[in-house]
Amino acid sequence: MISFEGFTLLILLFILAPIIGAIALLFLFIFEKRIDLLENKNLKIELEKELQQALYNQLNQQIQPHFLFNTLNVILSLARLNRTKELVRALEVLSQFLKFKYKSTEPLISLAREITYTEQYLEIQKLRFGDRLRIQLDCANDLLQASIPPFVLQTLVENAFKHGLERKMGEATLDIRISRKNDDVLLTVIDNGSSGLTAFQNESEIETEQPHEKSGHGLDNIRRRLHLCFGDHAQLELAPISEGGTLVSVRWPCTYEQIDLR
Repeated sequence: MISFEGFTLLILLFILAPIIGAIALLFLFIFEKRIDLLENKNLKIELEKELQQALYNQLNQQIQPHFLFNTLNVILSLARLNRTKELVRALEVLSQFLKFKYKSTEPLISLAREITYTEQYLEIQKLRFGDRLRIQLDCANDLLQASIPPFVLQTLVENAFKHGLERKMGEATLDIRISRKNDDVLLTVIDNGSSGLTAFQNESEIETEQPHEKSGHGLDNIRRRLHLCFGDHAQLELAPISEGGTLVSVRWPCTYEQIDLR
């Protein structure tokens, strides 16, 4: 015989069991929804990262045809002038430069590596300009291992020649300064070309208005890559110099870590 207390507990069990089961199912349903939400969020983040990586790789690829065109023009000029020794050296430097250039797939590299790339390009220009080219490059030692998107400095220097120094009669000067400003790296490229600012502005405007019809090199390309790596914490500005020439400055957060866009 079941006691009255036992019978009462049994009735309560039959009454409470479905309620407890319903509550458990409700919590399970909410938990599964939460898991699905987190999985969808993670998937969205991964897709955004893959899209950023694809866009970044595309921007890097867009730089290469412009560089090759300009460098081959330099080599062609040396060939036309029968400057065989300089021509051979230019081809050697170009080979070394491309060896580094096409191996670089990281979103960020060290400033030391970026300076090496740029110096190889500058050596080609020195062969062409000869003694009338003056170059000053200063970088604080503690910033040599700081991170920078590849080809930022090299592209600015390349454009300084294309839009300014190529048109300069007499002495051509290029001043590159890399320093620390609070928590940021500040890069400035100054040339004494006579019409660099106008050409820079025209190129940037064309690329902004017709991004699919241009190769994407120049200021717009740098801005977009900086934004992918640092968001709104990076900026690029340019200004004319009163005595002639252009000053381009780039500022971004100082970091010694690599950014994984993948």
